[in-house]
Amino acid sequence: MSAEGIWTVAPEPVDSPAATALWRDYYTEVSDRWYQLNEGHATDPVELERGLAATTGAELAPPRGVLLIARRAGAPAGSAGLHLLDSETAELKRLFVRKHLRGFGGATVLVDAAESAARALGARRIVLDTRRDLVEARALYARLGYAESSPHNDQMYAECWYRKEL
Repeated sequence: MSAEGIWTVAPEPVDSPAATALWRDYYTEVSDRWYQLNEGHATDPVELERGLAATTGAELAPPRGVLLIARRAGAPAGSAGLHLLDSETAELKRLFVRKHLRGFGGATVLVDAAESAARALGARRIVLDTRRDLVEARALYARLGYAESSPHNDQMYAECWYRKEL
């Protein structure tokens, strides 16, 4: 396999330049998708900045969390966050692969790395939430063995919840 086809994944601080850029890309995409679907326009720039600033990602920091950054050909390509809800349950957050790199296995690599990180934190299961309109994410989770479950949170945009025993 050529170097440009190799994915690497490593933990990184949530405030690193790569993590910050990936968070902006992720949040912009899911916010714009919601606004386009529900209101017919992209996210207002002021609203976008407010939303980005409202979530620091502190829960993804050690010792009870981790932010994983995937790189392809050395460039930041995606992310997955994980944090412990309790001693046996980890929550997967911010799973994202940049649009131009989708379809090359990066999401699966990130989920596999997140599952390994969850085990290292002592978790016996992973839970996550998503929206109904994020059909690609829902298909990925189903393909990777995540089953729909009852709600584990009351997040404003959460519409579907998943769980996987590790």
